[in-house]
Amino acid sequence: MDPVTFTTGNAVIDRTRGNSFPLGATVLQGGVNFSVFSKSATFVELLLFDHAEDPGPSRTILLDPRKNRTYHYWHVFVPDVGPGQIYGYRVHGPYEPARGMRFDPGKVLLDPYGRAVVVPEKYSRTAAGLPGDNCGAAMKSVVTDPRTYDWEGDLPLRRPFTRTIIYEMHVRGFTAHPNSGVAPEKRGTYAGLIEKIPYLKDLGITAVELLPVYHFDEQDAPPEFKNYWGYAPVSFFTPHPAYSSRKEPLCVVDEFRDMIKALHRAGIEVILDVVYNHTAEDNHEGPTLSFRGFENDAYYILGPDKRHYSNYTGCGNTLNASNPFVRRMIIDSLHYWVQEMHVDGFRFDLASILARDEQGRPLANPPVLWDIETDPVLSGVKLIAEAWDAAGLYQVGSFIGDSWKEWNVRFRDDVRSFLKGDRNTVSKFASRLLGSPDIYGHEEREPEQSINFVTCHDGFTLNDLVSYNDKHNEENGEENRDGSNDNMSWNCGIEGPTDALPIERLRNRQVKNFFAVTLLAAGAPMLLMGDEVRRTQRGNNNAYGQDNEISWFDWGLVEKHANVLRFVKYLITARLRRNVSLEDLGLTLNQLLSQAKITWHGVKLNQPDWGADSHAVALTARSLKGRFIIHTMINAYWEGLEFDVPPVSEFECEVWMRWIDTARESPDDISSWDEASVVREAVYPVQPRSLVVLVSRVKNRGKL
Repeated sequence: MDPVTFTTGNAVIDRTRGNSFPLGATVLQGGVNFSVFSKSATFVELLLFDHAEDPGPSRTILLDPRKNRTYHYWHVFVPDVGPGQIYGYRVHGPYEPARGMRFDPGKVLLDPYGRAVVVPEKYSRTAAGLPGDNCGAAMKSVVTDPRTYDWEGDLPLRRPFTRTIIYEMHVRGFTAHPNSGVAPEKRGTYAGLIEKIPYLKDLGITAVELLPVYHFDEQDAPPEFKNYWGYAPVSFFTPHPAYSSRKEPLCVVDEFRDMIKALHRAGIEVILDVVYNHTAEDNHEGPTLSFRGFENDAYYILGPDKRHYSNYTGCGNTLNASNPFVRRMIIDSLHYWVQEMHVDGFRFDLASILARDEQGRPLANPPVLWDIETDPVLSGVKLIAEAWDAAGLYQVGSFIGDSWKEWNVRFRDDVRSFLKGDRNTVSKFASRLLGSPDIYGHEEREPEQSINFVTCHDGFTLNDLVSYNDKHNEENGEENRDGSNDNMSWNCGIEGPTDALPIERLRNRQVKNFFAVTLLAAGAPMLLMGDEVRRTQRGNNNAYGQDNEISWFDWGLVEKHANVLRFVKYLITARLRRNVSLEDLGLTLNQLLSQAKITWHGVKLNQPDWGADSHAVALTARSLKGRFIIHTMINAYWEGLEFDVPPVSEFECEVWMRWIDTARESPDDISSWDEASVVREAVYPVQPRSLVVLVSRVKNRGKL
């Protein structure tokens, strides 16, 4: 081998100068190649540290622009270093905000392509925003080598959306509570989540959607709080180290992989909630952590005066996804998490921002979204869009591409309003049950294009949706001004917790109604962590800074609300059983609705009431295999109603059986289809605020 150069993959590395590819820190024979992007820097220093807390580097390597720069990439090969090496950068250049340049050589910068991060105990976000050196208080990158991990044959699960039940959850919040049963050193960690996989599997979950696990700045919050949700990214290639039970940086990466591998073994996919719309560097007064210090006007959309940042995110800045270098970083990040970390999918926070150009104008064909859509590495990966942004761009039903699924916020709002008893809601509610053909029917796509949810991390939990008329965010320190005021909630008669049995029974019934609608509707269902046991945030609908029992999963509720948990398990089992072969049919939403032969009713057969004051609806549908008929009656009225039941003779069925009646106490609220009670009456009394589902087997067509 040539003593000066050698190859790694498709790259030829020059031992004396390094190479521009790959970006980041790459472990090679005899050392590490470092490469970063900066177009306008005058020179760059690579800093090597022995410890995260060191007030200065143990070694500084000056990157000569004549020798260590190719195009806009600064690179160097450093011999005799390897995995575990702590490093950072100082980047020199003009500080001219009026031209969009904010170089600050006093700041230690994270490598935008770094694969691991170490956070010193004295890390200070404040110091990163003030003049002067912040070496001892700065986050730093760490060299990793993905080749050393044994995946033991792990492969993507590629579960079709027709058999997907999504569970939105927070890695820390899932096991942080002292009653989680997890050892103290593992609470709130990737390892702790592994211990609770049997719970997820028993519940019937097939995919967890993890709130942000890319490394984020926990100090990006008011001083008395910390950023708990994680929507404050600092690195797009690094698992958040605070979620690891092992604090050595290389162990953090491996523990994350252990979690992925364990979930896959249980048949559970992993979807990451990713934030490619802004960073934790905030506005023009924010800290310099990484991107701003390398090339401010490339990474961010700037205002006309170049001093200020365009803020389409509500978080101070907006990542410039139309810039070719930023586009490449986003794609490389997604590739990394799929290829090296075995992630199964992504939910894109404020995805519509990626449709804006460098001036913030919406594009008809946004390049980065088409890059993601058509990328062969990402083919088959689950892609979910939050199809709006904080500046009014709303694309639900019009997001680009053929593979993106969308969070259907209209499902959330219309289901809440109807079951609450609002006027003018029955027709919109009916459309949500059918996969929202009024929103998606024109695209001739699969029913699962609609991600159906009633609650998510942002807003009330399901328990609080039926327990509070108003938000109660006093503990957030903003005098209850934060969070949405329009929650479409109803407290069932008393604000907050109560021992009144009639109120508790009504709340239980409403919770089950919401679950039944979400899991019976056409589309892909998403459930919020803890809703299945009525987890409460005490009326807080904006708990982003609450890393405490307000946000954590209280495992004592598993026993307290075992009846609700049982109800959800039965629903999930039936849904997965019903959909087991749907992916083989390849039906669009419109084809599905046509073949199901749906008939709408009111309390009288074939007489649906779509009027403003209607609070009741019923429908009869045939299974796609023609083996059974399902008849659903929903009464959102405050009094009981008697619904006509279709004669089974119309469908060549045997007899109606009651599968669900949310007004009945457990275990009579739901049963397996094989154990359902026979219903022979021509009229069924549906109690106030309740849902009933009858099923019947078509003669000579086999079992349900």
